Amino acid sequence: MRFLIISLIVLLVVGPLGVYVHRRASRLLGLGLRGRRALSFLLAAGILTMTLGRLGRGALPDGVLRAMGLGGSTISLAILISAVLLAVVDLGRLIARLGGAALARTTAADRNAAAARDAGAPAGAADAPAHGADAASLPAEGGARAAGEPSASPVAPPALPRRAFLANGAAGSAFLIGGGSAVYGALLGRHDYIIEEIAIPIPGLPRSLDGFSIVQLSDIHLGLFVSEPEMRAAEGLVRKARGDLIVMTGDLVDFDPRYTEHLGRLTRRLAPLAREGVAAVPGNHDHFAGIDATLDALARGGAHVLRNRGRVVGGAGGAFALLGVDDVWVRRQVPGGGPDLGRALADVPRDLPRVLLCHNPVFFPEAAGEVALQLSGHTHGGQVNLLVRPADVVLPHGYVAGLYQRGGAHLYINRGFGTAGPPARIGAPPEVSRIVLVSA
Repeated sequence: MRFLIISLIVLLVVGPLGVYVHRRASRLLGLGLRGRRALSFLLAAGILTMTLGRLGRGALPDGVLRAMGLGGSTISLAILISAVLLAVVDLGRLIARLGGAALARTTAADRNAAAARDAGAPAGAADAPAHGADAASLPAEGGARAAGEPSASPVAPPALPRRAFLANGAAGSAFLIGGGSAVYGALLGRHDYIIEEIAIPIPGLPRSLDGFSIVQLSDIHLGLFVSEPEMRAAEGLVRKARGDLIVMTGDLVDFDPRYTEHLGRLTRRLAPLAREGVAAVPGNHDHFAGIDATLDALARGGAHVLRNRGRVVGGAGGAFALLGVDDVWVRRQVPGGGPDLGRALADVPRDLPRVLLCHNPVFFPEAAGEVALQLSGHTHGGQVNLLVRPADVVLPHGYVAGLYQRGGAHLYINRGFGTAGPPARIGAPPEVSRIVLVSA
């Protein structure tokens, strides 16, 4: 039901944008009736297959659904990006038109004022015919000339064709950028994996743990568009990062509980790659897919599930507290549910430095006074960022990706490994993070 509601909202947004894009493309390309109908079919098919690819789970083979969803989402994303760019072009044209009209009115007013001044001036030598010449032989007032007399200066060609050319070029560029970036994001961008490495000072960290590395995976979204090939890529990147501890910070499964089996298999493959094993916390999508099945898959895969729990990492020579909390989304659904940092702190000695795993970075203001570092995901780094990153304005506190600081505490936000919504990434490459803890 949740996904059906989301799908309807998407249709209500993308549908009208598709009509706008269709009209602008038809006008730009000069399409005839058949061309307009073919374009209508393409855009409508893209929007519908994007939705059906998600809603048809279980009714059709995954390969068919994956192809439908990928193709439909690519077309829909191209519509969305093209519509935004076209709106910018059309806004520029409107501003130019209004500016031109205002300039024309100002010029006309100046001319009228000058004509009024000339009409009210006294007659004099300047107005009299030179050397008694017949006045009829001189140009009439206002600059009129006898028939057939050539003009003193050529008439400037109209500017409209040039403006139309520039406007059509800008509109064409909008379509090329929209379509090209959508195809890139779906075919290449979502697989352009990066290992991000950053050193973060931890006050009170024992010298014996200086340089301790945490490899973070977040927002894998195992499902229709993230399966065995992506799991192999994740395993290879984690192996290459060579961490002492692996953490998974939520949204590990997308919507479909069938993919919790994949999560268990991936966890079992990752656990031997770090001497401190794997620790995990849930995200909002893990609740959508079924929190019990998700946590069970993690536990059977050998992960330490830290849902409002804590554990000590290290030994007698030095240790730190690793804490984990439930997702903040649960607060709105279950009275008394959601993150409970106090309960997690009760599991560990109070004098240890603390690292917190929490899916949503919005929890950081609450945790900053209690922990040295919070590792989060959830935002996907905006996922689709063309020239600008709208998430900087939309997301609370502007927490989008990378490192932030509040008081003496740090927050690191992983851009995520998979995708949510359209299976595409533009300007926000998927990442595996290697966090190096440094004694401070």
